Amino acid sequence: MSAVHLYSEAEQLEKKLKGACLDTRLALQPSVTKVIDRMRQEGVHVPSRLRQLDAALCEDAMEARFDNLPV
Repeated sequence: MSAVHLYSEAEQLEKKLKGACLDTRLALQPSVTKVIDRMRQEGVHVPSRLRQLDAALCEDAMEARFDNLPV
């Protein structure tokens, strides 16, 4: 897969996530992580904004899991 295709896929995900609700963010989180993993495997530079987005999405996913735990 070419670097251009990976960057394009990442940009499309960023557009979908911009202003998205929590449910959409949680649904797209695995896709963002997969794109970043593929970029790393291909030796493509992962922009810091994409790494930060992935970290924020992973944090949202973790918080959502713990929100459902009984206290």
